[in-house]
Amino acid sequence: MPCRTLAGQRQAALNVSSPRFFRGPAGTSTADLVGSLHSILHSTAFTLSRDVVIGGVLLFWFGLAFWTYRDARRRIDDPWLVGTATLLGLVPFVGPLAYLLFRPPETLEDVHARRVEVRALEARLERAEPRCPVCRTAVEPAFLVCPVCTTHLKEPCVSCKAPLEPLWQVCPYCLTPAGAVAVDLDAALTAEAAALPQRKKRGQAGRRAAAQ
Repeated sequence: MPCRTLAGQRQAALNVSSPRFFRGPAGTSTADLVGSLHSILHSTAFTLSRDVVIGGVLLFWFGLAFWTYRDARRRIDDPWLVGTATLLGLVPFVGPLAYLLFRPPETLEDVHARRVEVRALEARLERAEPRCPVCRTAVEPAFLVCPVCTTHLKEPCVSCKAPLEPLWQVCPYCLTPAGAVAVDLDAALTAEAAALPQRKKRGQAGRRAAAQ
């Protein structure tokens, strides 16, 4: 009897220490838990979900790298720097973030548009300040000739002597047509008064000759 009791105690101890017969809180053995976990990890749903997650991560990774390449081409005109930015974008998730911190603030189109606006503004300012077309000396709007190279700049109005632009067809100050011949009214009236007695004498001589 003592031998059987000792053997029974040893068998009970072995049964308790064996994982196959260990009972958890819910009454399930460790072998059942491992088997359930193994079946879940090798199930079709878990494999499909894992592949979808891995594919999404890879797609997001390459999408960030491609976005970095396109954005670098829009902002950088140096091919070597564009290639460097693309390689930086291939670093998972950290590379595109570093590129965002150091990328140029303006795109090449914005830089070109700003340069065009600056050139147009400079040209407008140059046109606002009249210059001689020959020696490029600054001249006043009322100048008729350039004081440096004596280039003829404008024509004076025959009536009010205001300077006229070459394309003007009429004087905007006195409405005299451009290129009109100046007429001195006083001199014309004086000449007409001086010629009137001679015309009368000629008329009288003609009538006398006709009467004879």
